[in-house]
Amino acid sequence: MVMSGEKPRSGTVADEGTPRGPNAPMSLRERKKQLTYQAVSDAAIAMFLERGFDKVSVAEVAAAADISKPTLFRYFPSKEDLALHRFADHEDESARVVAARAAGESPLDALRRHFLEGLERRDPVTGLCDVPEVLAFHRLLYGTPSLVARLYAYQGRSEAALARALGDAAADRLAAGQIIAVLRILALDNWRRISAGQSADEVYADAVEAAELGFVQLRSGLGPGRR
Repeated sequence: MVMSGEKPRSGTVADEGTPRGPNAPMSLRERKKQLTYQAVSDAAIAMFLERGFDKVSVAEVAAAADISKPTLFRYFPSKEDLALHRFADHEDESARVVAARAAGESPLDALRRHFLEGLERRDPVTGLCDVPEVLAFHRLLYGTPSLVARLYAYQGRSEAALARALGDAAADRLAAGQIIAVLRILALDNWRRISAGQSADEVYADAVEAAELGFVQLRSGLGPGRR
């Protein structure tokens, strides 16, 4: 596993008949669907890492997961989604952080706290993770143009979710774009240094300093109520 807390994307087969609400019980049918979903994704990621994204066909992934190609496309609308679904649970992460912040805590303070906590626990989403499997996945991702292009769609949805959490006015949408851009750049800079051979522990102090700088710049540029 490269990222924790994965969940099926909205609109996949795993959502059919799913009870709504965070504490809703999961049916046996839903559990079986999620197991299939995970088996397909595990098979795909393993094959992509071993042979390269462009050298593995969807039919091969379906065969490895022991399902038909049409069934695979019910779970994953495109080949790129087989790799990038691991970002799906993080699309609305910033929005969830803002929505769940403590009374009296500003949205930006909540996001800063959350990112710094992620750095401390070496969360792959922050780029500060030197686990070999995570590095291999990131090299696959950033080394495949079609995956990089698709990743921007995920980031666009992150912006939209955060904007809604902030209020969804024009100023909120502008703020969300700036925040998501800063988080993306911070994570990418961390990953580049680790990919070049540094350990997460070696990069940590600089990553914290860069994060603090990023949030200072955000604070000076965002309007009242979002800082």
